[in-house]
Amino acid sequence: MDPGFEAALRQFVIDRSSALFRTAYLLTGDRHAAEDLVQSALAKTAARWRGLRDAEAIEGYVRRTMYHEQVSRWRRRSRVVEVSTDERLDRAGDGHAEAADLRVTMRAALSRLTPRQRTMLVLRYFEDKSETEIARLLGVRVGSVRSQIYRSLERLKKSAPELSTVREFR
Repeated sequence: MDPGFEAALRQFVIDRSSALFRTAYLLTGDRHAAEDLVQSALAKTAARWRGLRDAEAIEGYVRRTMYHEQVSRWRRRSRVVEVSTDERLDRAGDGHAEAADLRVTMRAALSRLTPRQRTMLVLRYFEDKSETEIARLLGVRVGSVRSQIYRSLERLKKSAPELSTVREFR
């Protein structure tokens, strides 16, 4: 393997793996599945590394690969998200009971959305992508993104009314 290529890839992973993991975790709801998703996306990116122009193109490719890979995983199998009671108690024990409850509620509510709806909300509110960026990433029209986000938020409000008082999803 070319030493320059290997060094550049290693540096990209060092610089961006935490941010990629956070996104993967929001998409999967599971730490191990998130790690697998990031690893899979990075492996696919490494295979195409030389064809990617700059750091922004590389990160965009990794993220788009993650989104598509996760949607494919959702389509292949029905998912049931279980939140460990121990995990919830550990968080509450830190003195952040309200925030922990909100995270658990948010995760459960997101798990009830369709894969496309969940992806749209994660991209818009957790990744802070514009509607135009989301449309480009997912290969759909901006109008489709707007309507999907609206429907997703409505469904989220119905499935978890307590989230309607939350001002920001970030």
